[in-house]
Amino acid sequence: MKHVIWVLWPAFIAAGIAEVLFFTMIDPAQLYLFGERVEWSATATYSTGFFLFWLVCICSSLMTYFMMPSVAKEALRKAASEREDLARPKRREPAGSS
Repeated sequence: MKHVIWVLWPAFIAAGIAEVLFFTMIDPAQLYLFGERVEWSATATYSTGFFLFWLVCICSSLMTYFMMPSVAKEALRKAASEREDLARPKRREPAGSS
């Protein structure tokens, strides 16, 4: 699961930045697609834009992950397994069990 997060989380952050930069310069009401004006609401345009940016960034992160040397991947796996997961406390064994 950590491998998925390693790809999706940086892609999410990059997509958010791309969304802000793109829609700071482009008004959603002035977008054209295949020569036709996009008649969506601003919220639908922002949402679709974000998911498209996220998809592009996911592909970029996946390419980076797949092109990493196996030594680097193994070092990441080792570091991730040694690190304590603060979000999930470890289970305690019941008293009296062997």
